[in-house]
Amino acid sequence: MSALVSRGTKVAQRPQAPSSLAWRAIETSDDVRGLVARVVLGAVIFPHGAQHLLGWFGGFGFHGTRAWMESTLGVPRIVAGSSIVLELAALILLVVGAGGRFAAAWMAAFLAVAASTHASSGFFMNWLGNQKGEGFEYHFLAIALAVTVVLTGSGKLSVDRWLTTRAAESSR
Repeated sequence: MSALVSRGTKVAQRPQAPSSLAWRAIETSDDVRGLVARVVLGAVIFPHGAQHLLGWFGGFGFHGTRAWMESTLGVPRIVAGSSIVLELAALILLVVGAGGRFAAAWMAAFLAVAASTHASSGFFMNWLGNQKGEGFEYHFLAIALAVTVVLTGSGKLSVDRWLTTRAAESSR
């Protein structure tokens, strides 16, 4: 067994047995990069997911959002419904750091599709109310946070970190 080091941050001892893709996907260091990226992304995306699924914050809820996605965007019913549920479910997994890399990768893909629906409005958000629609700059920032978690892992105070540490301790 050897200790893994990520930019000066010591990572849990890797047991010799788990070398699977799943192990490598949850393995994470005890630094704050992943923690900050996943919590900030969660805080920013949660209100949108709650609008879409639950109807909170002035949203249309599941049925209204799904109908809008079908009629306006042409998204198939099953894809629209799954996306609405996964937007919030993946976000919860991301915030607690359970399968953080997978959840973040899904969020990045989801946000890339969402950005494409805003492309006709240009880059900038409609801060001044003088353009039709909202741009996609917000999506790019959120994608950058998601990619940070994909690259660094869930980090400190995450389920992934707890599992990584526990597996290392049990292999000693």
